[in-house]
Amino acid sequence: MKKTLLNYFTCLFISVVFMNCTADKTSEKNKKDTYVVDNYTKKEVAITMRDGIKLHTTIYSPKDTSKKYPILMQRTPYSSAPYGEGKMKTKIAPNVHLMKEGNIVVYQDVRGRWMSEGVYDNMRAYLPNKKENESDEVSDTYDTIDWLVKNVKNNNGNVGTWGISYPGHYATVSAIDAHPALKAASPQACIGDFFFDDFHHNGAFLLSYFRAISLFGTYKDTPTDAAWYSFPKMNTQDQYQFFLDKGPLKNLNEFFQYEKLDVNGKASKEKIDDFFWKEITEHPNYDSVWQSKGIIQHMNKVPSSVATMVVGGWFDAEDLYGPLETYKGIEKHGKDNYNTLVFGPWDHGRWASSVQKNYVGNYYFGDSISLNYQKEIETKFFNHFLKGTGDKNSGLPEAYVFDSGKKEWKSYDAWPPKNVVKEDWFLSENQELTANKKGTAKINFISDIKRPVPYSEDIKTVFTPRKYMTDDQRFAARRPDVLVFETDILTEDYTLAGDILAKLKVATTGTASDWIVKVIDVHPSDLATDKENDKLQDHLKMSNYHLMVRSEVLRGRFRNSFEFPEPFTPNKKTAVNIKLQDVFHTFKKGHKLQIQVQSTWFPLIDLNPQTYVDNIYKADEKDFKTQTHSVFTDSSIEFTVLK
Repeated sequence: MKKTLLNYFTCLFISVVFMNCTADKTSEKNKKDTYVVDNYTKKEVAITMRDGIKLHTTIYSPKDTSKKYPILMQRTPYSSAPYGEGKMKTKIAPNVHLMKEGNIVVYQDVRGRWMSEGVYDNMRAYLPNKKENESDEVSDTYDTIDWLVKNVKNNNGNVGTWGISYPGHYATVSAIDAHPALKAASPQACIGDFFFDDFHHNGAFLLSYFRAISLFGTYKDTPTDAAWYSFPKMNTQDQYQFFLDKGPLKNLNEFFQYEKLDVNGKASKEKIDDFFWKEITEHPNYDSVWQSKGIIQHMNKVPSSVATMVVGGWFDAEDLYGPLETYKGIEKHGKDNYNTLVFGPWDHGRWASSVQKNYVGNYYFGDSISLNYQKEIETKFFNHFLKGTGDKNSGLPEAYVFDSGKKEWKSYDAWPPKNVVKEDWFLSENQELTANKKGTAKINFISDIKRPVPYSEDIKTVFTPRKYMTDDQRFAARRPDVLVFETDILTEDYTLAGDILAKLKVATTGTASDWIVKVIDVHPSDLATDKENDKLQDHLKMSNYHLMVRSEVLRGRFRNSFEFPEPFTPNKKTAVNIKLQDVFHTFKKGHKLQIQVQSTWFPLIDLNPQTYVDNIYKADEKDFKTQTHSVFTDSSIEFTVLK
């Protein structure tokens, strides 16, 4: 039961909702699906890396051996289960089309995870100039591909990689210093840099990922087919109150010490620390540890021989930064590369889903969006580069992106589109968002350390938060510690297509503060709720719905440098610029564009003491103080606008 529950939460965390994660207990529907068993053989092998470490690898090969097939590979820290002869996944490959038309499909446990040897290193650093027998994830991937093309029967010599979330990161890694056989890579919701993805956003700690820490930081040095980690028990359904009662982050240390097991698997008296939690708490700044783990800094090492298709969701709470920056990095350095971007109205990994109706949280975006992507985009990409001519005439657009306001797909030959301009809107008094600056007045609000602004009005405990990305923001707009600025009712459509830069001018009575900016689509008051949203409670009807289109936080100490933090000078007007990730959203005629500014977002991010300390993870109760913050009306929001 314990193993089943742990595997369930692993699946929940990465949200590979279609086929990329296998729990012990499959659904009745999947039990009846015998396609893989009927059409594939499975073989488990241990592939030796250049430093002698053996990686557990599972190979699914078509039973029809009359022709040769490309290899589709996913490397994962989340298990290539089920293990053992005769035990097979019910779904393999990126989607059902690629599964049924025939491909050799490979899954590999990365170093130090599950049945592979070695010790795991979270976001293991890339070594550009490896010495003999030195290894990293790049060399592990290279060595694996080299073995596969030389030893797997009936392969056509072409390899493709894919993955969602952490496996998406390994797909990115595969393209760096790539093996000549690698022809196509599709990093999807890929982690780019742990100081800006997943567990951090611009240096602010994602407290809401608290329970996922042990999934990555529990030590293991021997292969195992059973979960060796456990998740903290909160014993409450009120996450907000739980973290408020716990107080400073250092009070969470108790959850990240484990009893060391002896050679017989029994608990000893010795305690060991969760190495990921220790890494987070001892490296609060963007120092050499985090810098070395970033992968987007190495997109200049992706050769033109590898075609890339980067996939993401506009409402992905976990990995939005990674895929956008990965695509842009390859574009910047690889002028001759085939590099495409696909972004749809999805949360984390939802494009792999087989469901017909596409929601994110409360909000409905349309039917068959994921299914059409799988058939018309993903399958065509891999087939062209692994089975077809492999030239740049794939028939697919450079950027295939979903307008989340108009709820329709668009194709462009560049992202952002070429016909965009930058426009500034100013945060004015009387809750106005105006095209012209109106003085330099100061708007004050009290940031009460005992009553932080919640990120959601839901009372629940979640493993990792996702739904909030499209949540109705009226609950926040009506709080005195959230500043609201909005346009008049729009008389024509207004489309944002690209990144957003909040150029705030602020002050605080303290020496530290966080700054959160949210971009909101305020729906008309007379907008009826259509039948697809009839599941919503009365207070969530579409009338005046405040749809969050984009949001981001900057820990104020990092306003000038993520590596070298600095305090605020009390009551001094200070510039704070916050980059919000790209959007593609039309604010339709009759709607309003709203900006919300606040300084707490709890417990999505941890609570800033609002008094400067060198390391927030070691702050004391006495360091936390209520402060008065100010926003000046020469603050502006720079939009990338489609013309």
